[in-house]
Amino acid sequence: MQIYLARNNQQAGPYTVEQLNQMLASQQVLLTDLAWHQGMTKWKALGELTQGKLVYEPTGYISSTPTYNPNPFQENSEVSLNKQQSQTELAPISSRVLAKIIDMLLWLPAAYIPMTYLKPEQLQQLVDIQAKMQSKVSAAEATKLQEQFIMMFPMEAWQMMGLYIVIMLAIQGFLVFKSGQSIGKKLAKIKIVDMNNGQQVSGNRSFLIRSVLFTLFTIISLPLFPLFSLIDYIFAINQNRQTLHDKLAKTKVIKQ
Repeated sequence: MQIYLARNNQQAGPYTVEQLNQMLASQQVLLTDLAWHQGMTKWKALGELTQGKLVYEPTGYISSTPTYNPNPFQENSEVSLNKQQSQTELAPISSRVLAKIIDMLLWLPAAYIPMTYLKPEQLQQLVDIQAKMQSKVSAAEATKLQEQFIMMFPMEAWQMMGLYIVIMLAIQGFLVFKSGQSIGKKLAKIKIVDMNNGQQVSGNRSFLIRSVLFTLFTIISLPLFPLFSLIDYIFAINQNRQTLHDKLAKTKVIKQ
């Protein structure tokens, strides 16, 4: 029987039952450490397997010659962690920026759709309104110009724009829920995983927190979008290359 141990996200092993019992006796291994061996469906605390005793006696196990390892985690954790890091190489910032740009470009048609409902003379009127809105006007005048801007587009234009946004959210959400990859991340060959174990995370964390809530906050602070994006990626200058929205969702991005 080969038993694997884990403590503080560091894995060690495999060990025989005899090795495990010797390490329990010398307190090299604790009852709070996690353990797994063939036949178990998930990792469990050693204390749960031994029922609080310092001896593990699995049913039907036949003893073998013990080989004692005095420092299991110190000796084996580095190998385990190096193996894990090689399997989950962090995505470079350039790949993340590329994925972000691709995903943002996919939203541009939403802004272009209403324009297709305007006639050439209406487009010129629209340009004039935008120019006035950018000039120094009173709050009342600005509100009036905004109303004129909105009223220039027929209801069908706004409906088609809303439909495109809903479809894109559904597509991106489905992809992220399924594989941890938006369209941009698929093309950049990177994916979202849990910051601790490198496993795929739930859609609530990978999509709702990282994408939807963060995008809504960005829209609210649209005038500060360039500065906000810069601050977000400044956070990625760390060992795990986690941006601000990664930290909020407790995720990281790795190469596929």
